[in-house]
Amino acid sequence: MPNPWDAGSVRILAGLGFEAFATSSAACAAVLGRRDHRVTRSEAISHVHAIASATERPVSADLENGFGDDPATVAETIRMVADAGAAGGSIEDAPRDGDRPLYDINHATDRIAAAVQAARALPFRFTLTARAENFVRGKPDLDDTVNRLLSYEKAGADVLFAPALPDLAAMRAICAAASKPVNFMVGVRGKSFTVAELAEAGVKRISFASSLYRAAMTRLVDVAREVKSSGTFGYLDHTNPDLNRYLQD
Repeated sequence: MPNPWDAGSVRILAGLGFEAFATSSAACAAVLGRRDHRVTRSEAISHVHAIASATERPVSADLENGFGDDPATVAETIRMVADAGAAGGSIEDAPRDGDRPLYDINHATDRIAAAVQAARALPFRFTLTARAENFVRGKPDLDDTVNRLLSYEKAGADVLFAPALPDLAAMRAICAAASKPVNFMVGVRGKSFTVAELAEAGVKRISFASSLYRAAMTRLVDVAREVKSSGTFGYLDHTNPDLNRYLQD
């Protein structure tokens, strides 16, 4: 489930045969020239709408913490992003302010329960992903991660997700403990594995975070440096002349 960053990239990925997509909060922010966690809820939802409107295939929205600490705000965000065309969305168990700790597990579970209730009230099937942020928020405690995910599963989450796990053993432990499908995030150097390895570990869904955007922008930096430093245009020999076939007239 790759993470496009605009209408053009989602059409290219759809043209290559991918069947579902997710947005990335970091890529959304970067498109606006900002760092992650620096966009408003309305900006994030507009970003989702632009991508969802460009494809008939399902799009899951990266909703960070739901843009609020309280369950009611999280539920409202689910309703808003569903109206924008999303077929699913993920909710994190940590505040957007990285200096604050993870939410208490009871409060975090209440937030997921509110998101689930809002999702179930929609007139279509909305896939709710619950995220345990331990390993990206300075609390690399696998037991706590598992406990949190199982609590979110009990609250009704459809998919479970713990980004930045250290190894396949941790991934296997989560998949073995959970009954619901588990998502793995490709995108951390040295902590990403092959599709075959992840499937063997029990992973049911793979997302890419902002890694595709970063790969594209890394190439932009490289070719711009070539032009600036040497005055040559060698990158033209490695561009795809058929990109327009993925786009609409």
